Order: sequence, then C-alpha cells, then structure tokens
Amino acid sequence: MMTKDPAPLKPAATVLLVRDCKKQSDSLEVFMVVRHHQIDFASGALVFPGGKVDRGDSHPDLVRHLPKDQPADDPLLSFKVASIREAFEECNVLLAREIGSSSLIGPDRLETLVDQYRKDMQAGAIDILTMAKAENLELATDTLAHYSHWLTPTFMPKRFDTHFFVAIAPPEQLAVHDGEESVDSVWIGPNEAREGAQDGKYTIIFPTLMNLEHLGRFGSAEEALHQSDTSKTVSVLPKLEVTPEGKFLNIPAEAGYSVTRRPIDPIMDKK
Repeated sequence: MMTKDPAPLKPAATVLLVRDCKKQSDSLEVFMVVRHHQIDFASGALVFPGGKVDRGDSHPDLVRHLPKDQPADDPLLSFKVASIREAFEECNVLLAREIGSSSLIGPDRLETLVDQYRKDMQAGAIDILTMAKAENLELATDTLAHYSHWLTPTFMPKRFDTHFFVAIAPPEQLAVHDGEESVDSVWIGPNEAREGAQDGKYTIIFPTLMNLEHLGRFGSAEEALHQSDTSKTVSVLPKLEVTPEGKFLNIPAEAGYSVTRRPIDPIMDKK
C-alpha cells in the first residue's frame, strides 16, 4: 500500500500582542480572537491573530519601509511583515511609524488608515507595501521578537509552517476583532485562558495551549519580549503516535514545554 505524501507546508505568521495586567493568576495578558465557524482550520477556536504569508509580504521594495537595523536578508522578514499585516487586518493594530519618527502611529492616524486600506488589504486587492508607500510608513519589525516555530503534523490535510512573534501592544491603539475571520476577541491572561480551556469555556488547540503555557511564565510584557528576543527557538513538528489507548501527539523535549506527549485534539484528527 502506497503512503500518501504529506500536504505541502504553507508559510504563516502569528502575533502575540501582550500588555501588563494585575490579575490573580496572571501578570500579563494577550489579545486573542475567536475564529469564524466557517473558517476551515480551527473554526470557533480561541487563537492568536495570524494567517498565511502573502506574496506582497516579501516584496523587495519593502526594504525602503523597514527600520535601518532590519537586515534585508533576514530569513524571517516576510513572516514579520505578515504578522504586522495580520495584526492590522484582524485586530485593528498597526505596528508602524512615520518614516523618521521614533513613535508608533497614534489612534487618530490609525483610524484613517483602517478606513482607507483595511478592507482592500483583507480582500487581497492591495498589499501592505501599497499602504506603506502612500502613507510614508516604516513597518516596525524591530518591535517583534521571535517567540516560537510550529509546523503542522504530516497527517493533516492542510499544513502550515508558522512562526510566532510577540510584541508589546501599542497602548494608544484599541485592539478589536475584524468581525469577518474573527467573530469575537478578548484580552486574557495566559493562565486564565488555559483554565477556560480545561473547564470547556474556550476551545483552544494544542499549539496555542503550549504557547499560552510558555507565556504564563513571564512576569511582565517587557520580560516576555526580552526573553523571546534572546532565547533560541526550537522548531516543533508534532509527531503522531497511535497506541491501543488512542492517538497522541509527541513534541521534542528541547522545545521547553511542560508536556511532550498529549492525547490528540479532535479538531486536529481530520484526515
């Protein structure tokens, strides 16, 4: 019997927007959205904003709209640009500044940009370079720290090569879900979210749970950013294990999560 080749990996990016908070179980919180039920992957799940890397996210002219210390040959550059674009499209946050300015754009300018560009960008009619050129913007890739790297298991019909980034949410910008791909949103502590998954309040898939667990170890948003920026990222490709007791996902111990073996999520058991 011939073994079916795994589906090809599609590049994707996800962003964890974090801010400090004072809660019983958490000292920081992260912005999360609820995926629309008609989305074909993780529908109805509580996730971090993100999506596939578009062709425009690697346009060579973007180099003119990046911080001076951003290497043009950075292998993660298109993923960083995609995470900035997805944050703009999905949650009304734009990690960008006027060229020559040291401050991220404010709420009034953001509102104008959202009204003028977001729907066309979501529809794929324009790319983020179009907005950056027209509005003299620098995409603030320097605000992003590489957080984790997950690859969809080989048995899944759709597979993604996803790089996660963490950024401190601009305090003057109001994060809200887009009402299209995402139908709800919440600022939530990582431990609070995991507790909600345990008691059935939220649907959260395995990679998101593991990244929430890791986020819960930090004492502040600044610590999460700094530690992510200075720590080595281990790529995680969960492996399927089938036993008489059921199906399990195994991940490498060197990734640093608390578990290396977990019963498979029903949402991922779709062949």
